[in-house]
Amino acid sequence: MAQDQLADFRAEVREWLAANFPASLNGRGMAIMDAAFSDGAMQDEAAQWRARLAERGYGAPTWPKEYGGAGLTHPEARVLGDEMAKVGAFNPIPMLAGMGVTMVGPTVLEYGTEEQKRRHLPGIASGEVRWCLGLSEPNAGSDLASLTTRAVDDGDSWRVNGQKVWTSGADRSQWCGALVRTDPDAKKRDGISFLMVKMDQPGIRARPIPLIAGASPFCETFFDDARAEKDDLLGPLNEGWSVVKRLLQHERQSQTSAGGPASGPTVTIQEMARKYVGTNERGELGDADLRTRLAKHLMDAAAHGLTGERITAEARGKVEVSAAASILKNSATVVAQTRAELTLEMMGHQGLGWEGDGFTSGELAAVRGWLSGKAMSIYGGSFEVQKNIISKNILGLPETTQKG
Repeated sequence: MAQDQLADFRAEVREWLAANFPASLNGRGMAIMDAAFSDGAMQDEAAQWRARLAERGYGAPTWPKEYGGAGLTHPEARVLGDEMAKVGAFNPIPMLAGMGVTMVGPTVLEYGTEEQKRRHLPGIASGEVRWCLGLSEPNAGSDLASLTTRAVDDGDSWRVNGQKVWTSGADRSQWCGALVRTDPDAKKRDGISFLMVKMDQPGIRARPIPLIAGASPFCETFFDDARAEKDDLLGPLNEGWSVVKRLLQHERQSQTSAGGPASGPTVTIQEMARKYVGTNERGELGDADLRTRLAKHLMDAAAHGLTGERITAEARGKVEVSAAASILKNSATVVAQTRAELTLEMMGHQGLGWEGDGFTSGELAAVRGWLSGKAMSIYGGSFEVQKNIISKNILGLPETTQKG
């Protein structure tokens, strides 16, 4: 897209934001998502803001307009993100939709029938319909192909029985994208299908799993003669392994950012160091070892960002999800976890708080974020699984894992 066209679009976005984004929500992105940190008036304005984003298609801006998106190019979407960040705006729709915008929606766009796209995508793009994913099981984690949840052809529908675990948001979702075994006699990866299952039915029960960080999105999910319609099969029968591999590529692509969604001005780790550790007469951190480790972290973060930009640029405007997402997923994990460790170290005893008036909300959030961030190297495919993908699909090394 020509630069003058992007400039015109930027001006259009600025004008739209000035007219539609409530000033009271400036920099309050995470508060929008948690009613515990906001009052009723803020929630009302947040709901109005979500509706305006959805009406404009900005909840999933690169999706086609006929499916609830705005039909933007990726350069236009970056401009939109830049302009929203400048005014402290936040797009809550990807979080409200659970796994919908980042994973299920892109996969439906590729594998879904026209009827499936029109039925499911608008609700995701507006943030009105939340999705979870039923993939891992108690005995099928990294070896996902060992799953035993079954879907049996019941004439005009599918009958689903089994158990899933780590199903994020299952207790709040309207739909679940479930990987199920439809041919028990086939090889592990050949008899699996991907079903879209309605959660509000007697045959499904979701039980939250408490985590050390406090609030938890994770659930155990039980399917006891749950029903899925015949046309809720996404992709061909018994080819769900190919569908879920693509879905997981989309997940890793969405996890390549080393930080969370922007919610207004962010305190840099350098500012944190100056605040909690202090500087000498030359303006340097007095702790030389910490100074060295902090500099290395900043270089790693910059290298991660530049690598992501290079991969996007090499795609020449067509953002393709590939095995490169595994590289970025692992590097994002290292950068984010290192930042969390350094932050708590610099905060000293202020980094030991769980609750109480002796700690600021930012300090408490840092501690809980450090704990919850430990899961980054596990969810979305573990750190080791990503290394296997990198070795086989990028470096061309021989297969060393068990085939099935």
